[in-house]
This record gives sequence, C-alpha cells and structure tokens, in this order.
Amino acid sequence: MRTRQVIAAGWAIALIVGLAGCGGGTSNEVVIGHVAPLTGDIKTFGESTKNGFQLAIEEANQAGGLLGRVIRTVIVDDKNDPTEAANAAAKLINQDRVHYIVGSVSSKCSIPLSEIAQSNRVLMITPTSTNPKVTVREDGTRKDYVFRACFTDPIQGAAASRIAREQLHAQRAAVLYDVGNDYVKGLAEFFRDAFRGAGGEICAYESYAKDDVDFSALLTKLKGENPDLIFIPDYYNKVGLIAKQARQMGLTAQLLGGDGWDSPEMTRIAGDAIEGGVFTNHYSPQDPRPEVQTWVAKYQAKYGGKPDALATLAYDATLLMLEAIRRAGIDDPTKVRDALAAIRDFKSVSGSITFDAEGNPVKSVAVLQYKNGEQTFMTSIAP
Repeated sequence: MRTRQVIAAGWAIALIVGLAGCGGGTSNEVVIGHVAPLTGDIKTFGESTKNGFQLAIEEANQAGGLLGRVIRTVIVDDKNDPTEAANAAAKLINQDRVHYIVGSVSSKCSIPLSEIAQSNRVLMITPTSTNPKVTVREDGTRKDYVFRACFTDPIQGAAASRIAREQLHAQRAAVLYDVGNDYVKGLAEFFRDAFRGAGGEICAYESYAKDDVDFSALLTKLKGENPDLIFIPDYYNKVGLIAKQARQMGLTAQLLGGDGWDSPEMTRIAGDAIEGGVFTNHYSPQDPRPEVQTWVAKYQAKYGGKPDALATLAYDATLLMLEAIRRAGIDDPTKVRDALAAIRDFKSVSGSITFDAEGNPVKSVAVLQYKNGEQTFMTSIAP
C-alpha cells in the first residue's frame, strides 16, 4: 500500500472514534505511548528503542514521576509496516487516550504515524526517523505537533558525501537503494546530489525492491562501471546481503552507508564483507563525553551490552518529551508542544539539542568504520 493510502486509512480510523483531546489516562497518571518494530525485518532496532524508552521512563518514575503522577506506558509493535503504524496510532490515540507518542523507528512508518498524530493534536517525537517528510508535509507546511531527536537525511547525506570525497577520496560513486523505502530513497538522493555538488561522478544509480535477495544483476552492472565507492543507504539486513554478494563477485570498491547500518546483526549477516565499511551515525559509545560514558555504563548494567544509536536516540527522545511536560507543568499536548519547541541547548547523550523551525535538531554527525568486526569511531562532522 502506498504511503498516502496508509495515511488515509489511518485518518479514517482515528476520526471515526474521535479526537485524543477527550481523554488521557486517570488523574493519577501520565500516559506515554511508544511505537517500534518489535517484530519483522528490523526488530533489533525496535528492541533497542524500546530499551532506551523504558530506561528513561523507569528513571523518571523512580525520581517521582511527572506532575506528581506516575508515568504509564503503552508499547505497540508496528512490524516496520506503514499500515501497522497507522493502526498503532489509532489504537494509542483512540483506545489508550495517549497525548504523547515516542516513535516510530523507520521513516516509512513514522510518516503515516505523524499525519495521524498531527490531525489529532497528539504530540509525537520520533527518535530515529530521518526523512524530512516526518515533520513537514508534501507541500512544505510544518506538522507542528511532530518533532524528532535525530538529524535529517539532508544533513546525513551531505556528511556522507564529505566523507566520500575528503577522507575516502572517491571520484566515482555508485548508489544502490530500495525504491519503495522513504528513508533509503531519500538518503540516496541527498547523497547523490551532494556528491555531484562536490565534484564527484555518480557512475551508477540503481534501485531494487524490498523483497529482493539476489543482487547479482545489479552488481554486475556496477562492476562494469568500476566505481571507487558504493553507497548503500539501507538497513543492516539488506546491506549485509549486498556486501556479501559484492565481495563474492570481486567488487573491491569502498562501501559507505547511513545510520541503518548500526546493528550487532550486521557482522553476523555480512561477515568479513563489511570489513572497512564506513557509515554515518548519531553517536559513538567511544565518545569520551561524560554524558555518553554515564549512559553506556547504566545501559550495560541493565541490558548487558553497549547501547547502539537506536537505544540512545530513544532515550534522548523520551527525555526531551519528559522535560517538555515538566516545563509545561500540565498534561496538555498543545502547551507541552510549545515547551518542547522552546527547548534550547538540551544536553542529550547524542549531543546538544535546539530545535529548528521544522522540529529538527541541528546536530553533528558521527562517522564510524567496521574494523576487525567492531564499530570504530572515525570522526565527527558538524552540520
């Protein structure tokens, strides 16, 4: 189903039952919803974001809750499917009467989620969805109840282009992307335009479908173009397959990607094929800042492993929502929206956050590389 059809279906469901302003938990609680892909093709992303979200809520409740009330959460699985995301929005808004949503993960799910949240005046912040259409409509108007904790794809695409040209010294780049995924398609376009603008040549720009698993025909075309670099802005599960097949075919070009690469599953899927691969991301656990090291330590103590960028951004997004509710001093999504928009220099784990006019934080981009099967911090690029 196309995104517009999904949004229309979700709107219909939401408007039949009524607007969220009619309720919102009992007088003794503040209800916050969370939407994430807990099953499906990127379930490790969903598990990470749920961990970060729950840890932030647990800390807040241990410190006394919000507005003198306990915080209750409702978590819904969107399976990384836009229709399921629309259904999740309808459930949270109409059945659970939430005023605040943290989610979702992928842009293709957060876009329909954002349309329904906006139409019902429910405040939403996505931790990780980087496509500009999450906070801005097709006609360029602002969805003023929708924010994000991550940088956007124009910033990420430009950063990837700088890395490709200035540090990896690529002259000719090929791009492979999923034509049906808003995040992947958008990031591919922003990288392509930035790379050309920096004097590089895009020697191949090839698409595939979500369910494709055999990339031999596309990779044969790429091999004939002899690129210095292949940009693959997809999620870890697809990138791992492409990288493995590329190396098996004898393609030796540098591999470059985006934040969708950040998963412990990447090396399991790709093996040695991803060695040396570089990707843009939102943070590195190797960052020496005290906020980062404190966060890494407490996450490890609770979950037994280092937090990835997904967990970190979910934690940051939830802290931002909680801080806005505290500043507003009332369980009212409109007043909390105004408080969130007014936040300046909020010291989050992933960086200092001030929102721009479109609900996006202006933040630096971390650059990481796979070395010996591990992610290694390379550098940070200011926007």
